[in-house]
Amino acid sequence: MLDVIVKVSSFVLIILIGIAAARSGKFGEGASLLISRIVFNLTLPCAIVRAFESAELTPALLGLIPLGFVMNIVPFLASYLVYRRRPREELVFQQANVCGLNIGCFALSFVQAFFPATGVVATCLFDAGNSLMGTGGTWALIRSLVLGTDHDLLRDRLKVFARTLFSSVPFDCYVVLIAMGLAGAHLPEPVITLISPLADANAFLSMFMIGLMIRFTVDAQRAHELARVLAWRLACSAALTLAALFVLPFDGVARQALIVLAWAPAASTGPLYTLWAGGDDGLAGMANALTVLLGVIIMTTLVIVMGVQVM
Repeated sequence: MLDVIVKVSSFVLIILIGIAAARSGKFGEGASLLISRIVFNLTLPCAIVRAFESAELTPALLGLIPLGFVMNIVPFLASYLVYRRRPREELVFQQANVCGLNIGCFALSFVQAFFPATGVVATCLFDAGNSLMGTGGTWALIRSLVLGTDHDLLRDRLKVFARTLFSSVPFDCYVVLIAMGLAGAHLPEPVITLISPLADANAFLSMFMIGLMIRFTVDAQRAHELARVLAWRLACSAALTLAALFVLPFDGVARQALIVLAWAPAASTGPLYTLWAGGDDGLAGMANALTVLLGVIIMTTLVIVMGVQVM
């Protein structure tokens, strides 16, 4: 248990350093944007490549891809049906933040610290489905269902969606590596050795970036909206946990990793989509920060309860 607490404490420490750095102003206004580009386009892809090369891709695990997508689309559509008659700004906040998990920049680093390669590959496959919404699908649905714009430009919007999706380096890595894994192909070992320092840097940069992006600003009058979206997310996390325990046909390591992933923080794109749609991005930033706090506590507790060993 002590090893787990120390490892998680190192993650929390990096996040706190990021928060302090943001408040100090010494890194400038564009630090989080610069680091996010480094993470998404360099260190995260390298971490994904190394994870896939260190474990066998089995057909049974491929079901995690559609599962990752379902865990995004179901809460989005269910929430929209319940709240579609709410004021637009309130609906924007709800729909932009009700779904999406921060796998690549948070949960992947967490899983890499505690699980063997099979658990890391399971995480990447789940994130491949999760990314279908996180890298553009959620925004496309907000534009069409919530904002109600460009109804006569469906083909153009589909082109923008596809271009956005496939311009995501992590998603492209998932596609290529899954195809290679199914074909039994592997990258040469020197390539993995070459990118390992970049892969090792992903955990630090990802946690530091989260710290830089956290904002604790919220109007007390909007507290009920904040509580509502958090309740939706917690309910969905609980449902996935129960499904992993009693329904889904995955082995021990993949099941444990999935249970941990269910409680990952909200995707960092939520505040961004809220801003783009003219919603309360300050409230969205607060919601994101709270999911990080809850994620650290619940994911750590689950690792301890399940007896996962520090890798």
